[in-house]
Amino acid sequence: MNILNSIIEDKKNEVSNIKTSYRLSDLQNNIYKSISFKDAINNKRKINLIAEIKKASPSKGIIRKDFNYLEIGECYMKANVDAISILTDEKYFMGNIKYLEGIAQIKTVPLLRKDFIIDEVQIIQAKKHGADAILLISEILDKQQIKDFTTIAKELNMDILLELHSIEQLDKIDFSVNEIVGINNRNLKTFEVNINTTIEIKKHIPNNIIVVSESGIKNSKETEELKKYNINAVLVGEYFMQNENIYNSVKTFKEYLNYEN
Repeated sequence: MNILNSIIEDKKNEVSNIKTSYRLSDLQNNIYKSISFKDAINNKRKINLIAEIKKASPSKGIIRKDFNYLEIGECYMKANVDAISILTDEKYFMGNIKYLEGIAQIKTVPLLRKDFIIDEVQIIQAKKHGADAILLISEILDKQQIKDFTTIAKELNMDILLELHSIEQLDKIDFSVNEIVGINNRNLKTFEVNINTTIEIKKHIPNNIIVVSESGIKNSKETEELKKYNINAVLVGEYFMQNENIYNSVKTFKEYLNYEN
């Protein structure tokens, strides 16, 4: 069994445990303001930056030992990132739903819940804890699930970042509904990273779709290459988490993202 299959099996157990804890009625008194994720990452004058809060990963282990999610979130907002992605998977990424909720209380930019969503209760949970958008992974969902989960999220006034890893996943996507597509340069089965994944898949995506390149982006060489293909945004986590001074690393990285004209 590969790591992705193991994650999904554990996620099924996690979903079973939270089924009775989250209902749509819980959202009637939702205290968190909504900020448009789509608008935030669609500035045409630059590649927009989604900065990620990520303590660990299955392939790297602990990425940042000095991990204070609130301080990191505040640092990102001070550095004027366009959106923040928050890992909430506990077992494999050492995340927590409380990270999302804590930052939602002080957010000035939209928050993306990044997890392995396989059930609608996780979407309700994301909304209750302050998410403005959710990640859906095409590789672990069928076409009908993507459609249903997209509908639920939109009804809750959340955007969807629909992620894919190969051209074969494109058949699952209705581009008239899913307007934001993430291309993950990391193979979820082998965890190898290749930025050319974004470049090749982008050629098959309609021009009106917002495209986010994810994983393995850490320097100006890579961002300059992405500019050639009009990539709208990048999602960067490990690079910032591995830097001692997160604020300075974000400010420097943002300089790579501006178009000259």
